[in-house]
Amino acid sequence: MEKSSKIYVAGHGGLVGSAIWNNLIQKGYTHLISRTHKELDLMDGVAVARFFAEEQPEYVFLAAAHVGGIVANNTYRADFIYRNL
Repeated sequence: MEKSSKIYVAGHGGLVGSAIWNNLIQKGYTHLISRTHKELDLMDGVAVARFFAEEQPEYVFLAAAHVGGIVANNTYRADFIYRNL
């Protein structure tokens, strides 16, 4: 990747995504794109298509995830699998 490549990091505020984001910044990448869940719901296909058409990132790091605690993960297993695939 070139340092000026347009890079989208989905989930930039989470544990994995923030590590990716910070690493890219440390390495000198200058054109990073992020959206919060409130700004872009990745479950909304129309919104996602519009985002990609407008932003046209060259690279995408998908680190976004629907998370919960042990009880939520155990109680809503299918929902977590569905949302995270």
